[in-house]
Amino acid sequence: MTTRVLAAGDLFVRNRLFIDALRAAAPGDLEFAELTLPWPVEPFGRVAEVDEASGTEERLIEALRGARICVTQMAPLTRRVLEACPDLELFGISRGGPVNANLEAATEHGVAVCYAPGRNAGATAEHTLGLILAAVRRIPQTHADLVAGQWRGDYYRYEDVGVELLGSTVGLVGCGAVGRRVARMLAALGAKVLVHDPYLDGLGDLADVAELVPLDELLARAQIVSLHARATPQTTGMIGAAQIAAMAPGSIIVNCARGSLLDYEAACDAVESGHLFAAAFDVFPEEPIPAGSRLLTTPNVIVTPHLAGASKQTAANAARIIAEDVGRHLRGEPLLHCANPGALTVPRPA
Repeated sequence: MTTRVLAAGDLFVRNRLFIDALRAAAPGDLEFAELTLPWPVEPFGRVAEVDEASGTEERLIEALRGARICVTQMAPLTRRVLEACPDLELFGISRGGPVNANLEAATEHGVAVCYAPGRNAGATAEHTLGLILAAVRRIPQTHADLVAGQWRGDYYRYEDVGVELLGSTVGLVGCGAVGRRVARMLAALGAKVLVHDPYLDGLGDLADVAELVPLDELLARAQIVSLHARATPQTTGMIGAAQIAAMAPGSIIVNCARGSLLDYEAACDAVESGHLFAAAFDVFPEEPIPAGSRLLTTPNVIVTPHLAGASKQTAANAARIIAEDVGRHLRGEPLLHCANPGALTVPRPA
């Protein structure tokens, strides 16, 4: 029996990556349709009732006609799409969370939604380490000065130089797939690693390289604090003015996780006052960063445009993880990363 699959890729997770991964992981005769979404050339946004989506409901509905399975990164799975596509039974989202899917409506329609946790863990961990090094050694600032014709030997003053990671204490707030990789990288460079994660009873295989501590202790002891928590109601604003004030004078804060974790105004205040040596961010409360934002003008604040997870390996991992769950679905096996398991018990249309 032929299974029609829509590959709704974009300019990062390309359709060819999805199709190659599906051919390797999924059994049977697959017939492919393709839709290319405009992200990241066009920013993602809200589509109907779902967040961080690309494309339109109309284009997706047209492309999904007759498809049982859709694999995508950014396409919007809305109630309207579900109602217009009765053949759809599996919707694979190749990102760390299914934010572009209406899970309640998908469950009601018996459409399972799977996703790809950990797809960009390696890339994000490396980017985090890069931002830490850029901040402690003032690489962007000294590069900009040199290109502008200034040989800033005064950066060699004791008060203006940063620390080495060797022998420094680094605190990681959150210890999931990314945090664990960052911990091992830092330990390999000779740093003392502290971890705060209220969901952990212990560090397991990280016990030899890190110490699990309460948040207040981490903030007081660490010279560098890096955020790795997920965005939840409990973590929103978890690092505010009081927490930054509790950090040691001359320390550094880094965020490659989610913009909602941190009070950026308080961080800019602390850098401007000299309480923080520097700050480095890849994620923000509003993206793109608005013109005139202090994040763009505060000295010793380093910013990158939410690119921590951008690597060729991330794109390939994303397609592979989803393709493997498509293969499980077609073989009648349990899905490994299903966001709405209740959908699997809903009777499908005959």
